[in-house]
Amino acid sequence: MATPQSRIYFTEEDYLAIERAAEEKHEYLDGQIFAMAGETEAHNTICVNLTREVSAQLKRSSCRVFAKDIKVRSGPAPKLFQTPRGFFSYPDVLVVCGEREFHDKHRDVLTNPNVIVEVLSKSTEVFDRGEKFIRYRTWLPTLTDYLLVAQGKPMIEHYRRQQNGEWLLTTISGIDATLKIESIGCSLKLSEVYDGVSFSGETDYPGEELSS
Repeated sequence: MATPQSRIYFTEEDYLAIERAAEEKHEYLDGQIFAMAGETEAHNTICVNLTREVSAQLKRSSCRVFAKDIKVRSGPAPKLFQTPRGFFSYPDVLVVCGEREFHDKHRDVLTNPNVIVEVLSKSTEVFDRGEKFIRYRTWLPTLTDYLLVAQGKPMIEHYRRQQNGEWLLTTISGIDATLKIESIGCSLKLSEVYDGVSFSGETDYPGEELSS
């Protein structure tokens, strides 16, 4: 994650009031507000491709696809007189099947995603693989699939929740490969996911800069 804006602790209500009035996006983690990092052309292209491919396949189903502008809350219920604990994030792509559940009347924070997709970036990869995934799998019981999509090479890491609660990792790589998300009946051809993306072979994150 990027550098927090302040060392002052904010409640969830504080964060949401600030975020809903802000022009730029921020995430919230245990009372801290973090400015989100910028993205590369490749990151944006992959997100658009993913949204297009998943939306087309789920067009006549009970599932809805959201991208970038909708928040997800994952965390315990707030308690009085304790340091805030909770996480509000902006997944790159997410899928909700059936009735959508929201944090409050504003209906801009989902609490029951089924599939979350994150496109990896240099500034977020460690967090996406670590603490973010811990929060998601701990506090989102509806989550069945978590996908991490590389930028600099055609590769997707697919985590699937098993019936015993454990998570199974499958890695799909190669531009001709296809990834199947059985829980929503969707298949992703990596040639479509990476359509329009050039691979330099030098780095997964060409030209990307950290936000401050």
